[in-house]
Amino acid sequence: MTVHVMTGNDAAATAAKLARVQVVAAYPITPQSPVVENLSKWVEQGELPAEFVAVESEHSALTVCIGASTVGARAFTATSANGLAYMTEQVWWAAGARLPIVMCVANRAMAAPWNVLNDQQDSMSVRDAGWVQLYCRDNQEILDTTVQAFRIAERLNVPVMVCYDGFLLSHTMMPVDVPDAEVADAFLPPRTAPLQVVDVNNPRNVGPVTLADPRADADGTLQPGYMEFRAMHHGALLEALEVVPDVDRAWETATGRGWGGLVCEYLLDDAEIVLVAAGSLVTQLTLVAEALRAEGVRAGVLGIRCYRPFPVAALRERLAGRALALVFDKALSYGYQGPIAEDLKAALYAAPDAPAVYGAICGLGGRDVSPGQLAAATRAALGDLAAGVTDRAPVWINLAEGSMR
Repeated sequence: MTVHVMTGNDAAATAAKLARVQVVAAYPITPQSPVVENLSKWVEQGELPAEFVAVESEHSALTVCIGASTVGARAFTATSANGLAYMTEQVWWAAGARLPIVMCVANRAMAAPWNVLNDQQDSMSVRDAGWVQLYCRDNQEILDTTVQAFRIAERLNVPVMVCYDGFLLSHTMMPVDVPDAEVADAFLPPRTAPLQVVDVNNPRNVGPVTLADPRADADGTLQPGYMEFRAMHHGALLEALEVVPDVDRAWETATGRGWGGLVCEYLLDDAEIVLVAAGSLVTQLTLVAEALRAEGVRAGVLGIRCYRPFPVAALRERLAGRALALVFDKALSYGYQGPIAEDLKAALYAAPDAPAVYGAICGLGGRDVSPGQLAAATRAALGDLAAGVTDRAPVWINLAEGSMR
């Protein structure tokens, strides 16, 4: 391996190059644009033998990937925020067609009003579209996870979204170990025959209208109805709960680096209070846990690396017997609460020895959130826990209430 100092966007692009992508579809949007700019440069210079397709919109970018993946090519794109929203129709299509596309999302706030800074509202808004969603803590994890994502996608025949915080990671320089091409090639061999059957000598529709009930095809073979397709797709996402850790272990064997599979842990063994989040916020929470332990509070951190499928069993196992799980969300399910907090509450419902679960909203639109503020929010939560509060509304961290009118 060779150590390079690079941004998160550079790490994502380098990973796509290591994966020997064959088709890259590109439309610029801040803060992901340097991902596809790097790939464009490498294609132009002959370093990456791939088709680089510059399109007129994000919708078309994913459409190009859908066509390329359908005929067996390894396809890649990247986007952010409203660009992801614009391609939403095709986000659903790529998943429903069971295409192993990999897309990096440099997480950014959704408009309106316009905001180019970080939160996780964009990827959370398509969490139920049928993609595997993986969240990264730093630039090394971005590179490693993006390479892993192709192996996960091609094993399950489902697309994978690799999410990382815009600007906080996308434009921040960090040392990154880049594995040799031979290591990546051994880990990720060329894609095998696609799930879809595309044969010029036997033309057929791809993704035709499917009715509710199973029907016989022209040969008299009973084919699935729409509900059966959905059940098979759901089964593939559940299978990812085994595949994601398995692929991470294989990467650790190849490179010496593993990322925990579905979740990551810090100071968790004896923790009574567990701080939960996804993305770079997990790294901040490690500082909070250390500070609280210096005060005599047994705090630990549980990071969500795989958000879809949601790792219910892993979370139940790691949270059993704790006093409190405090979830910090950088997104909001409007009119309800933070999406990770609501999913965690559902996962722990009726589980034996489950902790109380409190939620906090922070960092929306790039609002600063410091370890000190996170620690203060944790102390306040501990006070409510000691007072016997069970039905606790989400707390907003660093909210300038005086400006609200």
